[in-house]
Amino acid sequence: MSDPTLSPGGPSGISRRAWVMIVTGALIVTLSMGVRQAFGLFLRPVGIDLEIDRQTFGLVIAAQNLIFGLAMPFVGAWADKMGAGRIAVVGALVYLAGLAIAATAASATGLMIGFGVLTGVAMAGVTFVVVLGAVGRAVQPHERTIAFGIVTAGGSLGQFLVVPAAQGLLDAYDWRATLFILAALVALIIPLALGIAGRPVVAEKGDGLPLKAALAEAARDRSYWLLNAGFFVCGFHIAFVGTHLPAYIRDQGLSAGVGAASLALIGLFNIAGSWLWGVWGSKGSKKSLLALLYGLRGVAMVIFLLVPLSPISVLIFASTFGFLWLGTVPLTNGLVAQIYGVRHLSALGGVVFLSHQIGAFFGAWSAGWAFDVTGSYLVIWLVSIGLALMAAVANLPIREAPLVRPIPVPAE
Repeated sequence: MSDPTLSPGGPSGISRRAWVMIVTGALIVTLSMGVRQAFGLFLRPVGIDLEIDRQTFGLVIAAQNLIFGLAMPFVGAWADKMGAGRIAVVGALVYLAGLAIAATAASATGLMIGFGVLTGVAMAGVTFVVVLGAVGRAVQPHERTIAFGIVTAGGSLGQFLVVPAAQGLLDAYDWRATLFILAALVALIIPLALGIAGRPVVAEKGDGLPLKAALAEAARDRSYWLLNAGFFVCGFHIAFVGTHLPAYIRDQGLSAGVGAASLALIGLFNIAGSWLWGVWGSKGSKKSLLALLYGLRGVAMVIFLLVPLSPISVLIFASTFGFLWLGTVPLTNGLVAQIYGVRHLSALGGVVFLSHQIGAFFGAWSAGWAFDVTGSYLVIWLVSIGLALMAAVANLPIREAPLVRPIPVPAE
């Protein structure tokens, strides 16, 4: 049975339907990730207003990341069965509720419920796992990594556009009003979900394992655990830098505008980075590119610490790190699809993203804890450098060939 989402002209081109899914999926990720990446700007104003320290705020964001990750395998499995559009609508509604509760919070508890629990659950339904699962089934195998790169770049476009806008809103209004305005942006995900709607159609033969068997198969494969280890480091890096870099910059005497500009530049350069890492991954070894990417992250952080801090050094670091920011996503998801197939791509990818979000939990929380204890982020910078080296090494032994499943012999 042919897949109606594939190009009627053969394997050489992406169909119109697939392009609709790619574009609307990218826009959904643009809005969901753009708003989320602005949360680091709220650390100081929320902390002052609610009288909470950085460790507490970091714990809220850490809990959000962990809940985000814990929900992903389940939400991904539902999307594999029910379709991405329905899941995205539900995720957007929960996202709206979370932002509204956070905007009216009077204590750390309210912030935890809104920013932590509800937003964490919501993100599982409106970000990469659900969207990439739908897109991965809509394109040919050789087109997947590029398509994943385009969708991933959408998250960075949101960061580039939304973060400076959020800083402008914070300058003009208070943080509560800013959250309500950001909630209005999230509401746009609901009509966009129509673009990725529809029940999944499996296009590949030989990919018929039930979910439980597919999970067990992956769990027995060392390459799957190595992918998880690398993505743990990715999450640690992104949560640490995304949550604490603006505060780190302010601590060094630079302006809030430089902090906002750094996050925006990370988003801007990751638009190109996500796309290019996706293109390179479609032509070469994905595991080698992942090892290179993690290694370059470590080098960038070493140079950032050694060079005297200034607005120029901050912006150069942000641009460099931005190019390396989410290039891991198309490469990692491309490997999951390449090795294990696409029938359960959202579920299997969701488990890998859980590892990413566990890393994000520790990145956001431990940085706040370290600052409150030592008055500095230095130890977390050093840990981040060590983890970058570990991730680079962990990706090299991954076996990239598709799993060969035995063909059952019919009983005589």
